[in-house]
Amino acid sequence: DDTWTFWHRWIRRSHYRGRWQDTVNRSAITLKLLTYAPTGAPVAAATAGLPEQLGGERNWDYRYTWVRDASLSLDALLGLGFTDEAQTFRLWLGDRIKQDHTVTGEPLQIMYRVDGDPHLTEETLDHLEGYRGSAPVRIGNGAAGQLQLDIYGEAIHALSNTRAPLHGAGYDGWLALSGVLDWLTDHWDRPDEGIWETRGGRRHFTYSRLMCWAAFDRGIRLARDLARPADIAAWTTARDAVFRQIMDRGWSPARRAFVQHYDTDVLDASLLLMPAVGFVAPRDPRWLSTLDAMETELVSDSLVYRYDPAASPDGLRGSEGTFSLCSFLYVDALARAGRPGQARYAFDKMLTYANHVGLFAEEIGPTGEQLGNFPQAFTHLALINAALALDEELDRAES
Repeated sequence: DDTWTFWHRWIRRSHYRGRWQDTVNRSAITLKLLTYAPTGAPVAAATAGLPEQLGGERNWDYRYTWVRDASLSLDALLGLGFTDEAQTFRLWLGDRIKQDHTVTGEPLQIMYRVDGDPHLTEETLDHLEGYRGSAPVRIGNGAAGQLQLDIYGEAIHALSNTRAPLHGAGYDGWLALSGVLDWLTDHWDRPDEGIWETRGGRRHFTYSRLMCWAAFDRGIRLARDLARPADIAAWTTARDAVFRQIMDRGWSPARRAFVQHYDTDVLDASLLLMPAVGFVAPRDPRWLSTLDAMETELVSDSLVYRYDPAASPDGLRGSEGTFSLCSFLYVDALARAGRPGQARYAFDKMLTYANHVGLFAEEIGPTGEQLGNFPQAFTHLALINAALALDEELDRAES
């Protein structure tokens, strides 16, 4: 009875009254369940070692807090009206920004333990054969030592969504945040491992640059809105330099599309977030042609691959399924682009792949099976955002 009462009281705080209330509520509850209550830090998934390809080596430990995933989870919960969870996570994230050490030596590292410890040494458990023969089984996560510059954009975007927590952080909190942006002005123009944590070497990933742009853009707004001291001129110069670089080097005239990194014509579904963060208008000709190119190359029966490993080697053997996060990002992008019919078809199609209690893993395999760690926060936060965007567009079309 206590459990039933707790969850019914909690979900009644949601502001969502759209077309997919049960589905959105299920995803919100999932994000809440993936959050470590003592610190407010959500993990990427509740499991380790569940494979992205049966019998393959793409098996990772997701029981940690990724700055990117957690920040985007915060945005999704805020979109539904769950401000307490947002406030608690902001305190955790603020402590990481003020923390004076990371494994990498950068102001932030890409992931931490739920208590904020930055040490996540990866090891293999060779005495285990893995799920249905999928080995090696890993615990810890070696990607914690990677450089992924996009995390600064997601983190600062998350901190900028409401003003009250930043006021509560005081002057010292602002100094820590502005210090990160001061550091980023000198360090954004570097190759990194990118959002997908590839192990094939660093590249100038377009998505990483996109989120650096978002970091500067949100930081400038915060400094102005809160009347805080900041080197706004330097941040503005850096923001505009990132923008021009993406347009000059991240855009392929031959493909008529934004591409994965500056040395390729390969497409990447992470760029479906371009209109959502405000980098391009959702009906900009360059963006619409990118969306069309993705539909041709990355979309299969409304499900979306994140990229083509054969065309863009990622340092790992084997293949993977369609990436459920990207499938919901695709719905979001279609809705924003004024294609509500296509977006609704893709959304309803994706919902058929949930399990019997409405949960999603990381990927969908070729015969409709769920693959990867489970349940995955990334997928459920993207489902919420897609539902919000699609409801808004359908309401507009019906009015």
